[in-house]
Amino acid sequence: MALNQFSRTQLLLGQESMDLLADATVAVFGIGGVGGYVTEVLARSGVGKLTLVDEDAVSESNINRQLCALGTTIGASKAEAMAARLRDIAPGAAIVPVTARYEAASRDRFFPGDYACAADCIDLVSCKTDLIEAALGSGTPIVSALGTGNKLDAARLEICLLYTSP
Repeated sequence: MALNQFSRTQLLLGQESMDLLADATVAVFGIGGVGGYVTEVLARSGVGKLTLVDEDAVSESNINRQLCALGTTIGASKAEAMAARLRDIAPGAAIVPVTARYEAASRDRFFPGDYACAADCIDLVSCKTDLIEAALGSGTPIVSALGTGNKLDAARLEICLLYTSP
């Protein structure tokens, strides 16, 4: 096996799984503290196409916790700044930055989409719940991260399913 940036992942997952990752499109909504790490892990794992959605710009206060936040990216779109970083990490991947806010009014811009999976890393609960409903309604698997920003008691973190009973 020829060594490349995905060799160790291939050893773990196998070639068939690497081919699936290379053909996959994943949309990440929210490129802040959580979303930045999600996008970078996906790029480093071999996902072939990433759509990065965030309306915000990098600010100095982001530097302590967000991968796209550097002195040189202050004022830049988070989606664009993260896209530049990911292109350096995974030059073969198609990185599509979208400087926009996901909300009910913009839902049709994103769904139905050709996503193998979506990652919800949005802060606003109203946008988050609409995104989850839109993804599930279109048959797109979704992983959602709910905020713990400004929370000091890590013992209160809860991992659970978010669903509505029939």
